[in-house]
Amino acid sequence: MTNVFVIGAAGKVGIRLVRKLAVRGHRVGALHRKREQESTLAAAGATPIFGSIQIIDARSLANIIDGCDVVVFTAGAGGAGIEQTNAIDGRGLETAVDAAKLAGVRRFILVSAFPEAWREKENSEGFENYIAVKKLADAYLADTEIDWVILRPGTLSDEPGTGMIKANAALPYGTVTRDDVAETIVALIEEPTVRRSIVELTNGDDAVADAVAKLGR
Repeated sequence: MTNVFVIGAAGKVGIRLVRKLAVRGHRVGALHRKREQESTLAAAGATPIFGSIQIIDARSLANIIDGCDVVVFTAGAGGAGIEQTNAIDGRGLETAVDAAKLAGVRRFILVSAFPEAWREKENSEGFENYIAVKKLADAYLADTEIDWVILRPGTLSDEPGTGMIKANAALPYGTVTRDDVAETIVALIEEPTVRRSIVELTNGDDAVADAVAKLGR
């Protein structure tokens, strides 16, 4: 059993991750910023912890995650604007990384963004800011001595997961279901040999467990 703390636990990937971790017998702490999310997270098998990554400081968060084995950061502004993106995807990630360092948490998994996302389109200033913030967040985590994994999924879909993916340090751009992203995070948690690695993720032909095992070789 692994003690996992999920930041962004009530999000579309986060809630799927919480359910999958609980089913597999892991202990899950779940940070949430809306009171009404508490019952959903508890029903999913997590211990809900009320708080906002935009407000909490690193020392306070370190006290909460003390004793955890892995922190998963899957929080995001979700298109709510430049200010929110900077606060959550940017400064929020930095707070979480600083807290993990203070608490002595050895593993940190960050759900980031595929660098080629939507490059065939004419993108807005907000989207370009999002991509820039995500890259800086990746760099902030990679510059630590934590055993980090930066997961960069392609375009996310809500279709049922297939359990079949492609995962590697670099991939052609594609799509992937949120179910399969969550399943891949579980596999990464259970495969500690995958460390200090950037992993791009799309739909593919490999079972999740096999694909992640290959990354650890």
